[in-house]
Amino acid sequence: MPTESSAIVQKLWNYCNVLRDDGVSYGDYVEQLTYLVFLKMADEQTKPPFSKPSAIPKGFDWQSLMEKDGVELEVHYRAVLDKLGKEKGMIGVIFRKSQNRIQDPAKLKRLLTLISGETWLGMDIDVKGEIYEGLLQKNAEDVKSGAGQYFTPRGLIKAIVEVMRPHAGMTIFDPACGTGGFLLVAHDYIAKMNPKLNKDQKQFLQLKTVKGRDIVDSVARLCAMNLYLHGIGGEDSPIDVGDALVSEPSEHYDMVLTNPPFGKKSSVTVSNGDGGSNKESLVYERPDFWATTSNKQLNFLQHVRSLLKIHGTAAIVVPDNVLFEGGAGEIVRRRLLQECNVHTLLRLPTGVFYAQGVKANVLFFDKKPAAKTPWTETLWIYDLRTNMHFTLKTNPLKFEDLQDFVTCYNADNKLKRKDSERFHAFTYEKLMERDKVNLDIFWLRDESLEDSDNLPDPDVIAQEIAENLGDALEQFSGIVGTLGQK
Repeated sequence: MPTESSAIVQKLWNYCNVLRDDGVSYGDYVEQLTYLVFLKMADEQTKPPFSKPSAIPKGFDWQSLMEKDGVELEVHYRAVLDKLGKEKGMIGVIFRKSQNRIQDPAKLKRLLTLISGETWLGMDIDVKGEIYEGLLQKNAEDVKSGAGQYFTPRGLIKAIVEVMRPHAGMTIFDPACGTGGFLLVAHDYIAKMNPKLNKDQKQFLQLKTVKGRDIVDSVARLCAMNLYLHGIGGEDSPIDVGDALVSEPSEHYDMVLTNPPFGKKSSVTVSNGDGGSNKESLVYERPDFWATTSNKQLNFLQHVRSLLKIHGTAAIVVPDNVLFEGGAGEIVRRRLLQECNVHTLLRLPTGVFYAQGVKANVLFFDKKPAAKTPWTETLWIYDLRTNMHFTLKTNPLKFEDLQDFVTCYNADNKLKRKDSERFHAFTYEKLMERDKVNLDIFWLRDESLEDSDNLPDPDVIAQEIAENLGDALEQFSGIVGTLGQK
């Protein structure tokens, strides 16, 4: 990280430590910074050399805050947040449902002065972007807040984008965008690989290439700001707020890159109209889906397929249960293998994500037109899990750890892939022979199973037991409910 951005990140975080004594969390702090930095940049744009008319309503701008102190400042700041949350475009996304979390007016004034001391628009885009990414990473590491679920490790994202190879003129979408990692890295990859874009192509890359959605207001605002500070998007935000699963998509994309929320169960059942939904739960009708289920991950997988244009490509992070679960899981796997070319599966190690003990994979597939024969001929599986050990703090997963996967993936010519110790091919016929079309396939000898010292942390074991008990209780309730109706 350049020294300029490191120094500013350090300065901002030092002040966060003061606020934490008042009970302001990392997440709340980054949110307040987001509001204030946006207002400061909007103010800078009204001055030379930019001299643009302000997009912020008069009397609710940066200067109006700088002129006030004490209780009057705190009251006015709340009025500013309320007013801007009702605006359209980028302003509305950033300030939607915003609240002041810094109750001490003196500390709020100090934060204003701190931000006022920097000329944000005078900074290089890379520096601004790195400052914000540094803040988001710090926020994600605050395990208690749960913010880590919205932050996918950048090394993993970089490897996924490297093999997906987005190109200029493409449209790319993330239906669970979190803080925007996939969209950001995909945008930067296109810019780096195409240094000679003409004016129209550059404009398309800035304004129309990447779009995202997130159900959580506070996360969508962090994402919108992250992209904005990296020079992506204009007055209209590329990010919107809402439940991605609520209805069939009206727009379709060339590429979908996503890491949906980790939770398996949802209070919402998404029905494909087969009459199989539980009448007591909230139901979304999705006739474009193959199976009715309340499993959020299976629903996101079906949704991603719907989002793609014909011949569109996808990479989606899914937990292990999506690979082996029966019922709706088996239906979705069968249909996906038949109607799409499911060509690659990356088995991820544990200790990669901020949620304890998550066992996840990345599924890569291409959407295809209707055909009489299955589109998947061979599924290649890369096992980065067996005998691999990573932790979030002391040994985090880095891009270099995925270099062998990137090489084996062979994006230049997937037909010329070669078997290796960690990379194996499985034909469509072999997959269909497996019980419930189970794709949770492994072949390497797991050394940890022969050594009791290598058992997972007690916290991880306890969490897995609790999840399994929860699933069992849910299935039991369903059986009892069915018997009661007979």
